[in-house]
Amino acid sequence: MTHTITLLTFDEVIEVEADETILEIAVEENIPYPFGCRSGNCGACKSRLVLGEAHMREHSSMALTADEAARGLVLACRAEPRSDCTLAVVNYDDALVHPLKQLVGEVTAVEKLTHDIAAVQVTLPEPMDYTAGQFAAVAFPGFPARDYSFASPPDNPTRLEFHIRRMGDDGVSAFVFDQLAAGEPVAVHGPMGYAFLREAETGPIFAIAGGSGLAPIRAILQSALAKPDAPDRPVRLWFGARTEADVYLEDELKALAAQHPNFSYEIVLSEPDAGSARRAGFVTDAFKADIETLGADPLDGARAYLAGPPPMVEAGVEIFKAAGLDQARIHADAFYTEAEKAALTGV
Repeated sequence: MTHTITLLTFDEVIEVEADETILEIAVEENIPYPFGCRSGNCGACKSRLVLGEAHMREHSSMALTADEAARGLVLACRAEPRSDCTLAVVNYDDALVHPLKQLVGEVTAVEKLTHDIAAVQVTLPEPMDYTAGQFAAVAFPGFPARDYSFASPPDNPTRLEFHIRRMGDDGVSAFVFDQLAAGEPVAVHGPMGYAFLREAETGPIFAIAGGSGLAPIRAILQSALAKPDAPDRPVRLWFGARTEADVYLEDELKALAAQHPNFSYEIVLSEPDAGSARRAGFVTDAFKADIETLGADPLDGARAYLAGPPPMVEAGVEIFKAAGLDQARIHADAFYTEAEKAALTGV
């Protein structure tokens, strides 16, 4: 059965089948609905169900609490309509909307950054405006689209960079790592995502990145530090990797720190090599220890940005909340593998 869904935030009406989610049809219709994981774990698509009924697929209680559900809130990525519905996105006044575009560009370079992370540079035929921290669905010939964050700041929106981590011996990431070369066509659909830099603010920035989650954080840091007010804004990064071989962009981080005295970073290894001088342990534990030494109200007026493996992101969010930072000021992208997404969604 088809239901009519009125999206007050966008002044749009869509038709959604009872076994579809509101978000998937909104995205198909190029409506810039905010979302992150699409699996009920991040809360970016949280909306108020003003009228109608919807069935919620399984989701994380961190993304939508029982109290929020009782007050009429839903996750658009998990909400299947059971009647005609009217929705309004929560906290949408904080959102930044760029037009969604579907463009076919060309790979201009592929660079191995580590033993399992490749930087793919793409040139588009026209600009794709986005904000640092957002992502796009990227598709190479013969492969399904996958979501990758923009690793480059948005100052040249016809030249993009994505960091792609090899996840196995076949599939998209293996093709990118082993075979992709300059000259290949690539389809890019975006921008998407809610964990973007709040550009109008000048308060402190605290960022935690794990593995290739450094990609969107890199774009956020470069954009924030390029602002005229950058010297007055504390910006700190905690970057977690497994071993020394998994650390990348360190020269770039050193250069940023040398150029911007207000920026500092910490690299933490969960499995440091023998004799390593690096800080050891989980990056979230390092952040928690450091935040406790910063004095009174270190998070006053701050924004937090996190990107990386889901357990790291979830632990980091809880630490920020326990330290007193309002959840509305915590912006997170957890990077789920296709297997993890399938397990979460039951598909």
